[in-house]
Amino acid sequence: MTGYGKAVVAYKNKKIHAELKSLNSKQLDLMTRIAPLYREKEMEIRQTIAKVLERGKVDFALWIEQAEGLEPTPVNGALMENYYRQLKNISQKTGIPEPQDWMYTLTRMPDVLTKTDIEELSDEEWAAAHKAVEGAVKALVDFRMQEGAALEKKFTEKIDNIERLLAEIEPYEKQRVEKIRQRIVDGLMQIPGVEYDKNRLEQELIYYIEKLDISEEKQRLTNHLKYFRETMANGQGQGKKLGFIAQEMGREINTTGSKSNQAEMQNLVVQMKDELEQIKEQVLNVL
Repeated sequence: MTGYGKAVVAYKNKKIHAELKSLNSKQLDLMTRIAPLYREKEMEIRQTIAKVLERGKVDFALWIEQAEGLEPTPVNGALMENYYRQLKNISQKTGIPEPQDWMYTLTRMPDVLTKTDIEELSDEEWAAAHKAVEGAVKALVDFRMQEGAALEKKFTEKIDNIERLLAEIEPYEKQRVEKIRQRIVDGLMQIPGVEYDKNRLEQELIYYIEKLDISEEKQRLTNHLKYFRETMANGQGQGKKLGFIAQEMGREINTTGSKSNQAEMQNLVVQMKDELEQIKEQVLNVL
């Protein structure tokens, strides 16, 4: 969801700038700063942005850069003379010293340098401004697409790593059955004078092994990994779904870890958790 886009459109003696910045958010949170001339079009601007950017904390700015060499704002000479007479008169009556720099003082009086004509937004200029808005949106989307391609590559790498680690568990899974059996038998042999029914021992051992069996967890995790890949291939707007799938993957990995009962298997589970944690951190950036 993070991104940046900017566009500049020239119109007569102006340059119209549009800029967008986007951060992660569960929904679209749009803040705008719009030049006064274009403020009447704020709702249309919001609709243009919301139509393309579904989610994200978005800051939008639209402003005007005036070209050099423009005719300066005219000085209201009559008003300036009026201020001068009033201030001089007040100074004589009250004894307050006159300003050291009359020109500095008078040019900062209200409306002396205020432009009196009100500029109206023409359809032609609004078309240029709207083009700038659309250009900034497109630039931000292009930025997001580049970021998305990089994330897809990273996710694929992490999913591959989890699949590899899951496959590495299998040899240890087969070995541990005999290890558990031998450990129980050795424990019984250390008890003086104990007698046990071998058939009953085998039954109890089978029950114990079944409780530690991770076949279902492995199958579900494999399905989740496959579903994660398929969801990535479905295009944009899949960020929330990818987050949910990552949560389900975490449940299966955690259950596998709790059932491992063997150091080598638990080490592999820790590595899988590390890979998944990196996925969870980055999936927040997906639209």
